[in-house]
Amino acid sequence: MPTLAIVFGIILNAMGFGAYVATGAHSVTALIPAFFGTIIFLCGLLSVFIPKIRMHLMHVAALVGLLGTLGGLGMGLPKLGSLIAGTAERPLASGMQIAMGVVCLVFLVLCVKSFIDARRARKSE
Repeated sequence: MPTLAIVFGIILNAMGFGAYVATGAHSVTALIPAFFGTIIFLCGLLSVFIPKIRMHLMHVAALVGLLGTLGGLGMGLPKLGSLIAGTAERPLASGMQIAMGVVCLVFLVLCVKSFIDARRARKSE
């Protein structure tokens, strides 16, 4: 799971910095995916170096993934119709919100699967 957290953190950081550059470095809110990505990345990285607290760090990463899912999809999905119709006020922002929500959702699903697998492994020992 730490490796997945690092990879998803890098993906979210790339999305955030890419959106920031695409807006001409005018909109700090374009970096929001990078904020989420940085926390997830650091949780993954720290859990590699401090295995004793891996479980807690991965739960924090999953919580950040949940918040990213709710925030991204909660803000982006209501704008999906206007985005598809081509009438969105800020199409890049709407698209990035949805993309961040989807990436965080995939990460969250993988976290939950990992937590279930870990619990089953502990019970079988």
